[in-house]
Amino acid sequence: MTPEAEEHRSDKAAGQAGSGPATEADTDTHGQAMPAGHAHSAVEDEHTVHQHGQHAGHSTAMFRSRFWFSLALSVPVVFFSPMFAHLLGYRIPEFPGAAWIPPVLGTVIFFYGGTPFLKGGWTELRSRQPGMMLLITMAISVAFIASWITTLGIGGFNLDFWWELALLVVIMLLGHWIEMRALGSARGALDALAELLPDDAERVTGSGTETVRIADLSVGDVVLVRSGGRLPADGTITEGQADVDESMITGESRAVPRGPGDDVVAGTIATDGSLRVRLTAVGSDTALAGIQRLVSEAQASSSRAQALADKAAALLFYFALGSGIITFIAWLLLGSPDEAVIRTVTVLVIACPHALGLAIPLVIAISTEQAARAGVLIKNRIALERMRTVNVVLFDKTGTLTKGQPALTDAAAVAGADTNEVLALAAAVEADSEHPSARAIVRAAAERGLQVPRPPASGR
Repeated sequence: MTPEAEEHRSDKAAGQAGSGPATEADTDTHGQAMPAGHAHSAVEDEHTVHQHGQHAGHSTAMFRSRFWFSLALSVPVVFFSPMFAHLLGYRIPEFPGAAWIPPVLGTVIFFYGGTPFLKGGWTELRSRQPGMMLLITMAISVAFIASWITTLGIGGFNLDFWWELALLVVIMLLGHWIEMRALGSARGALDALAELLPDDAERVTGSGTETVRIADLSVGDVVLVRSGGRLPADGTITEGQADVDESMITGESRAVPRGPGDDVVAGTIATDGSLRVRLTAVGSDTALAGIQRLVSEAQASSSRAQALADKAAALLFYFALGSGIITFIAWLLLGSPDEAVIRTVTVLVIACPHALGLAIPLVIAISTEQAARAGVLIKNRIALERMRTVNVVLFDKTGTLTKGQPALTDAAAVAGADTNEVLALAAAVEADSEHPSARAIVRAAAERGLQVPRPPASGR
């Protein structure tokens, strides 16, 4: 389990969308972990999807914009479609050019909205690994060609699939957009972990201290961590004492006293004192980087159901193609070449597996997202799948079941003093402190809407 410790940061992470597996740790050219603000950049439009190889290199924003644009164009395509009008029993308005609305807008939808699937299908075809994208490509391509043949009056076929083509593209764009958003929320756990590191560190030198990027730190360096500061890497305390907030690692809400000789890890906070720490692990060797690797492995792993869906997609492609060929030959032998073309096209269009292409990836993505929001790191999605058979869970300590931060549950005053007044004064005293208990007092005063007096300036 992840430390639920960083709940105060989780809301920020949860708002960041996009998806894609990270590498084991974001590093610079020297192999050092990148500082927060650089590592795992959580800009929604920059996240990409790795799962299935279906839409690698495509951003969440791209699927979103293509979906809304295609949806807007699909409305007139559906409305002016003769087949759809016949199904609902209304009369299509007649005016010059009305018949060309579905073909023109349907063509735009095919090339603009369908481009991610066409590229994905071509990639699968070139690699000789047919899958979901090739099935979608086959369905929309056959529908597009057949519809244009009907629109141009070639062969006298009645193969008007413009509204089916438009809705198929829109539905698949929506599904992939939702999937990427869900994966992006799960990726937010990585972004939150990256933000635990400071951008810079104070390295102790013979003449004092110097500010350096944490990527420039090396094992053996001594760094100064001031009160309220985060440790830039793992190390051993050489000087100083402080209560260290280790909730991001242990889940324990209470700060732990640390002094010379004690080990500390990157991302933890020295709440009430300064420390000098000799570094023992930096970059990808830190405990925090190890947690990031767990999240990355979970992002890149596939569940058994997902693997089965990928295999089924490949088999379904061959099955659909074979069924289309058999249908064409059968109707030719029956002496109906027109029906052979119509039935074959129909088989190929309806072979697109909407449920198979969307349901399994969405369920897996959303379950991973929900687990990440709850602070649970899933190393392998097969393990998540096996959780359905679990009926007993053992926890080794209470810290794993807490929020990782203390909270003020009640306050009492003696000698007839007003409780709220005492709490407001305590919040004023603790206002500038980084200690978890101090922050709990300040937070409780704010929740009660108390007027916290400003403490007098020190040194007077």
